Amino acid sequence: MERIENLAQLAFKSIPHFNKPDCLMAKRYGVYAGISAIEVRDSVESIAAALIELGIQPGDHVGILSENRPEWAFADLAILASGAVTVPIYATLPAKQIEYIINDSEMVCLFVSITAQLTKILEIRKAIPKVRNIILFDSPLEMTDDLIPLKEMIRAGGVHLKKDPELVQRRVAAIKPDDVFSIIYTSGTTGEPKGVMLTHRNIVSNIEALNHSGFQFVREDLSLSFLPLSHILERMVGYYALLYFGCSIAYAESLEKLPQNLQEVQPTVLIAVPRVFEKFYGRVMENIAQEKGFKKKLGLWALKIAAEYAETRLNDKAPSALLSSKYLMADRLVLKKIRARLGGRLRILGCGGAALPKQLAHFFYGIGLTILEGYGLTETSPIISFNRPGAFKFGTVGHPIQGVEVKIAEDGEILSRGPHIMKGYYKKPHDTAQAITPDGWFHTGDIGEIDADGYLRITDRKKDLIITSAGKNIAPQFVENTVKTSRYILQIIVVGDKRKFPSALVVPNMENLRKFAAEHQIAVQDIYHHPLVIEEVQRDIERLSQDLAPFEKIKRIVLLQNEFTIESGELTPSLKIKRNVVEKKYRELIDSLYINPALSL
Repeated sequence: MERIENLAQLAFKSIPHFNKPDCLMAKRYGVYAGISAIEVRDSVESIAAALIELGIQPGDHVGILSENRPEWAFADLAILASGAVTVPIYATLPAKQIEYIINDSEMVCLFVSITAQLTKILEIRKAIPKVRNIILFDSPLEMTDDLIPLKEMIRAGGVHLKKDPELVQRRVAAIKPDDVFSIIYTSGTTGEPKGVMLTHRNIVSNIEALNHSGFQFVREDLSLSFLPLSHILERMVGYYALLYFGCSIAYAESLEKLPQNLQEVQPTVLIAVPRVFEKFYGRVMENIAQEKGFKKKLGLWALKIAAEYAETRLNDKAPSALLSSKYLMADRLVLKKIRARLGGRLRILGCGGAALPKQLAHFFYGIGLTILEGYGLTETSPIISFNRPGAFKFGTVGHPIQGVEVKIAEDGEILSRGPHIMKGYYKKPHDTAQAITPDGWFHTGDIGEIDADGYLRITDRKKDLIITSAGKNIAPQFVENTVKTSRYILQIIVVGDKRKFPSALVVPNMENLRKFAAEHQIAVQDIYHHPLVIEEVQRDIERLSQDLAPFEKIKRIVLLQNEFTIESGELTPSLKIKRNVVEKKYRELIDSLYINPALSL
């Protein structure tokens, strides 16, 4: 495959090179249909030509407010081909936060998907005066002068290209590797979001590192895209890299329809965050628990054999003939059916965005699916390190990628240097200087260590470390990941800074708690505060905490009735818990935990 110097060349080199009939796939009239490489390339070039004719100049900032769909890729590649800079906006953001990003980035044009997104923009239209044009993927019933349907952009662009066939190619040829290609606003677990400026070279260096990593993406590979394309993990690995390697990309209809879409698409590649794997694990365990008699015993037996087989293999031992034969039978009768729920063809599973609980990695390995966890940030575009197919260690995030340096500072913070490091924060030189040292080392804000085999392990966020009143340091994310596979836990946040011991706010899995309550004749309205329920959840947490140090173990819990959500402001768009927001919201409840042993909200 031909090397690219900038990301706009994906549309004019990589995509035409593989010339696939199903370069992109989307559900149309109830079935998944392919969009050919030729259609993708022509659409991108036409939209880019229309943008140029609208007055878009190299370096201008153009936004995309949309869910994952083929038009997202059309718009993004067209923006880049015009020499402009893409500013993606999470589709889940409310109007006020969208307004901040649009104005802070000095956006001049915006692509919008569905009516619900356009409604947000119309709500703030007078507050975003620099936006000259709004381009719509789906045409509304009423149009105004500043609204342009995407179909009209493609038509008009085609007319301009007939007059000047090299219009777009001149812009593409003028793009330099160190030009900014995107400003991505960080999720903002603390404070207001900052615009991360990434260059074409940043992403190309990550793609080239993947090319030498042993992943061996092939032309026949098919990925199902469902993580937000506004997130750098999906954008780099699940979009740019896959197009470069000639893979096809299908777009999920929604998170709710993900299980159905997995079986329809039958992907070979899946890029996900830990929460997706946690939910799948929970469904598997729940389905087996609901079975009766022989089927339940068979399911439990198969998972037991899978766990034994995984443990043997992970300890670099050869399974005995007896264990191997049992595993083959378990696979044929149970495990194969579990894999079929994910489509049945998965061969590459990538995970990032947050720490993957080690127990989950072992479970999936046992059923025949190896999850390869990686690590990085928006500021590192994103990959710093990851586990490879032939060299992985669960509980770590693998070795640094090619061309990337990693070291551990004296205070335990992970530092990284290389071609993947951002250009800086947009209009924030002071923040940039604090994040990147004069000699190029980027401060990740994460605490970690490198083991004897060179694998990087993340222990926690630097600012999230809990220091008890006895001076013990506790990494809350590590503790949370240790216990979050409990059948009773939906979400959990560990608290206890400057306290005697750690406690936890738990959003319970109510489906399982209701069953426990029914068995013990506990009224539904009493579940959140009943002593027997609290004891049951605490007991399950203790079961999973056996390998924790005594000072790390959760001593008290409280059950919350409301789930942490993006809408409530407790989750970032990438589904990370905003600790400062949650702790502030539940401050009185947390204080009372250190007076009374068990409370509820």
